[in-house]
This record gives sequence, structure tokens and C-alpha cells, in this order.
Amino acid sequence: MSKRSPLASSPARLLLPALVVLGLGGCQTTSLEDVTGALGIKSEPAAQADGKPDAKPDMDALRERYRAKPSDPAIALEYGKALRESGQRGQAVAVMEQAVLAHPSNKALLAGYGRALADNGNFQQAFDVLSRAHTPEDPDWRILSAQGAALDQLGRNEEAQQYYAAALKIVPDEPQVLSNLGLSYVLQNNLPRAEETMRRAHQRNPGDPRVRANLALVLGLEGKQAEAETIVKGDLPPDQAAAKVTALRQLLAKKQQQRAEK
Repeated sequence: MSKRSPLASSPARLLLPALVVLGLGGCQTTSLEDVTGALGIKSEPAAQADGKPDAKPDMDALRERYRAKPSDPAIALEYGKALRESGQRGQAVAVMEQAVLAHPSNKALLAGYGRALADNGNFQQAFDVLSRAHTPEDPDWRILSAQGAALDQLGRNEEAQQYYAAALKIVPDEPQVLSNLGLSYVLQNNLPRAEETMRRAHQRNPGDPRVRANLALVLGLEGKQAEAETIVKGDLPPDQAAAKVTALRQLLAKKQQQRAEK
């Protein structure tokens, strides 16, 4: 395990999206979208300063703005974010890479570039870029958590947990960080500790569907099927609740089959 302190590397402001690739069983890997996305849960829309979700970006208009001013960092960041959200991950990487080449010290661009790389499966490069997106003197918990997620995807779980711990020193009991930490314990097959951590995240923010789905996953893996299904249903309408329960059962069956094949 690396002895480098989580705060010794440089990092900025944006948390990696929920839909990232995580291994959930030795050599067998699965997408976290299989965990939360299979339950019909996607990344939450970004919030504006007034707390209301951003409207869906007009891709055509953004593209034209970017083509008119490709060197404008704010436009590049907005366009790259919209490309990621629309699933155009390779294009998002290309846009953010060019922006960072033009503005190598821009922390927001570095953070956006790191996110795009992680979305695209370039986890080591994402970690390295995120390490340039903030400083030890001004650490950002979102970047620390993002770095932890990248390390988890590289199989460096114990080191990842150091980053989550550093983030939690800044924002104790932050549900997003706790949820990432809980998944890290899942990767180590430490299900009791994963459950404890996920329950803390759920208690802090019971309305977050991603946290709820992750807790349900851990409970299901432990064989606590009834409680898992109750949690994943939440206060959803009956048809949506039934769909999520079905998806959870399919996911758990897939995991059990993977374990049996080892």
C-alpha cells in the first residue's frame, strides 16, 4: 500500500459520478450502474445556486458555443459536463483534454478532466489528474472521495479508504463519502463493515436513491433479502417499487452465480 498521505497529493471540487466501474467479486467486474442503474437510478441532476436542478442542456447550442470559443474554459467545462451526462464519454475526454492543455493550472478544468477520464475507464490517469486539481493547503472533500473511488477501481482498496477518511475529516458523516467507503468494504468482501457504513450514510440522507440502493445491495449480499427489498422500494409508487425489487433480485442472483463459479 502506498505510504503517500491522501493530503500530500494535489486535488478540486467535483465528485465522481455515481455510475463508475467497480469490481464486486475478485476478478469479475461489474459496473456500478449494475448496482444503482439496474435499479432505475441515475446520477442526480446538478443543482443551481438556488437549489433547483439544472435544465437539460441544449447540446446543439453548447456545441456551437464551444466551436466559436474552444479556448474559453467555462464553455469547455460546461460542454464537457454535458457530453458526459449524455453518455459521450470519449468526446468529453477529448474536449477536457484540450481545455487542460490550454489552461494547465485551472483547477476546475482539471477536476472536470479527471471526472471525464474516470467515466471513460481511465482510472489511473483520472487519479493522477485529480491529484493536480487541489492542494494540501486547500483540500476538497469531493476530490478526495473521487480519488478514493478511482483507487478502489484500481484494486487499491486500503489506500482508497485513506482518502475517504481524509474526506470525512473535512465533512464528518457526509453520505456521499460514506456510500463510497461502504462500497470499498464490499470490494474487500467485508460485508458487516459495509453494512454499518451504508446504514450511517442512509441515516444521514434517507432520501438519496443511490445511497438507498447501495444499502439494499449490501443487505441483499448478506442474505437480508426482505429488508433489502423494503429499503429499495422506499416510498415509490407500486409499479416502480416492483421494478426495483425485480432488478435487485436479478443483480443479487448474478452475484451469487459469480461467487459459485469461483
